[in-house]
Amino acid sequence: MDKLVIEGGKPLSGTIVIQGAKNAALPILAASILAKGTSTIDHVPGLLDIEVMLNILRELGCRAEHTEGTVVLDTLAAHTSHVPESLMKQMRSSIFLMGPLLARFGETQVYLPGGCAIGERKIDLHLEGLKALGAEIEELGNRIICRAEKLVGADIHLSFPSVGATENIMMAAALAEGRTTISGAAREPEIQDLQGFLNAMGAKIIGAGTDTITVDGVQSLTSCRYQIIPDRIVAGTLMLAAAATRGQVTLQNTKPAHLTSLIHVMRRAGVQIVIDGDIIKVGSSARPKAVERIVTSPYPAFPTDLQSQMMVLLTLADGVSIMKETIFEGRLKHVDELSRMGADIRVDMNAAIVRGVPRLYGATVEATDLRAGAALVIAGLAAQGKTVVEQIHHIDRGYDRIEATLSHLGARISRYSPVPNN
Repeated sequence: MDKLVIEGGKPLSGTIVIQGAKNAALPILAASILAKGTSTIDHVPGLLDIEVMLNILRELGCRAEHTEGTVVLDTLAAHTSHVPESLMKQMRSSIFLMGPLLARFGETQVYLPGGCAIGERKIDLHLEGLKALGAEIEELGNRIICRAEKLVGADIHLSFPSVGATENIMMAAALAEGRTTISGAAREPEIQDLQGFLNAMGAKIIGAGTDTITVDGVQSLTSCRYQIIPDRIVAGTLMLAAAATRGQVTLQNTKPAHLTSLIHVMRRAGVQIVIDGDIIKVGSSARPKAVERIVTSPYPAFPTDLQSQMMVLLTLADGVSIMKETIFEGRLKHVDELSRMGADIRVDMNAAIVRGVPRLYGATVEATDLRAGAALVIAGLAAQGKTVVEQIHHIDRGYDRIEATLSHLGARISRYSPVPNN
């Protein structure tokens, strides 16, 4: 397994262009199967999760090429709606294929997906939404079979603003007969991007970004060219890395409006942030201040995907901060690893009480999930001495060559791959 070796204590400095958003690209790649033809999707990051999704689409009969950030996807020859279990186990986002495959083929067979072990993430809302559109669903162990002779629009209320369920229902409803209204919908920017892509293919969808989305079904969609939005979580990670190392970093190709909650909290911590169009400048030269209470909640509140990275900054702050996680019950596993580096954190149920320390120290730590891995990299950059981050395949799921990005900003970081035994 690859690992990252970091010599910490050096402030980050420089300019970086933010990659395309993984969480926008994955459902958009899935949605492309709704149209028969060749779609070109730009600004797609080179990630393990992206490659898994493309491999699934190839198994379904599509032709897919990913070169220098552009995916060319020909779905004309897609001939099956059965997703292999081996590929579904590699990535939770493969569940996005249920809606579009059902809409195109009238049936689909999928398996319970895999992904990061950050807590229970049920797919009940996905299934309930598809049932409301007319699907018959059969669950056989971990295999799920969905069938529908015809999808018909419906009024659907989500009891929780699930991003995945919102997107799956949108994709299926795009080709359903009549109008579908999704109330209680998730509001994330990635859902707005999916709406943009579907509408570029000829769908009639309004309301993404609000809690009510209306889809007027159409008979067919056509392939198109589309560009993915910047990744707000990658941008936030780099903003926090700059602050934790007391550096000065300029981020280009950002959407500051997607980062409002993070910017607000970082400014409360004393970090200087200047916004100029799609450019964000982050600077910090002093020890950060404690932030009394941060609670993760669905967008537009503070994102769970930045909770662990934010906690690193709080470990170095002057005073006591409280970070409460309300989305995933298993998303505090990084606390033990940060404690190995000298952090003073106590976990009480789903809350972490963080007592800031003057400095962190290098150690050998293990990435337990994608965002926890990013947090440990930030901690290593800020720490004194050498940090080794293991199990970095988790990090590769969401960050395109994170060591190259950080090296460009002056970090002393290298990837080491084991030499295979002959």
